[in-house]
Amino acid sequence: MKFLTSLVCLVATACLALPLSAGELTVEKKDDGVVVKADGKPFATYVFKSGTKPIVWPIIGPTGQEMTRSWPLKDGVEGEKKDHIHHRSFWFTHGNVNGVDFWGEVAKVQGLINHKELIKAEGGSTAVISTRNEWVGPDGKVICQDEPTLTFGANDNARWIDFATKVTAVADEVTFGDTKEGAFGVRVSETMKVDANKGGKIVTSEGLSDKAAWGMPAKWVDYHGPVGTETLGIAIFDHPSSFRHPTTWHVRTYGLFAPNPFGLHDFPNGKDRNGAHTMKKGETFALKYRVYFHKGDEKEGKVAEAYAKFAAE
Repeated sequence: MKFLTSLVCLVATACLALPLSAGELTVEKKDDGVVVKADGKPFATYVFKSGTKPIVWPIIGPTGQEMTRSWPLKDGVEGEKKDHIHHRSFWFTHGNVNGVDFWGEVAKVQGLINHKELIKAEGGSTAVISTRNEWVGPDGKVICQDEPTLTFGANDNARWIDFATKVTAVADEVTFGDTKEGAFGVRVSETMKVDANKGGKIVTSEGLSDKAAWGMPAKWVDYHGPVGTETLGIAIFDHPSSFRHPTTWHVRTYGLFAPNPFGLHDFPNGKDRNGAHTMKKGETFALKYRVYFHKGDEKEGKVAEAYAKFAAE
């Protein structure tokens, strides 16, 4: 994690709340991750291993502010609570895969998601990082693998990271169980969360807000609030091609922001539903999300319009 520590210094100089131009996106390969820069300034870093999984941190938004929670990657940020150590900025895991917990970090039956291969890391008008990961149980056996491709984009008003992955069963049978503890996740900046009582708000494409958004289906959800002296937002878009679109959302007022297509039983009106999904060896499912970092609330950020363009791709 040596290179993460050095990155904190880079971020501190970059996060000046000044408008950032889109410019060229570049990538820099490191031993333990890939740094993405926009117009020569830090945008995001893909980290091969943090805790039990790969993550993305830090993530710098369109005005130069850091957009996701820093802890436990960086300590000492004023006001940040030290809860849910497994909420590491930006990640993809799940709480029950063949009975193994890949979501938490201190589970009785703990799994590890191991980075195995960097397939691609290229810059240009967008930056693309493709990898292959193995999901390994406590017995050392591989249960499944996923092949995520992250595409980084930017313009003068927003930045975004497309997360697309194909999950393939390696064991003879693989079940993603029905649990709210999943699956793709972001932990928003501490001041942005609703429970900070500083103006943070959750809004869904279906018109629900805050606590009413939890567990409900939506094409997109926006989480916005103050970061520094600005109002900034993070929206997550669920692509129509994604598994079980429109997905249900494990989005919480304390800052967790997670589309989860598997947690139906735990969610509202789910008593008689089962969100588990079973695959035979070699079978796959695909997820595709866009994490959209924008200025202002969902209206100023034109989230609905941005989603429509993404959905049409």
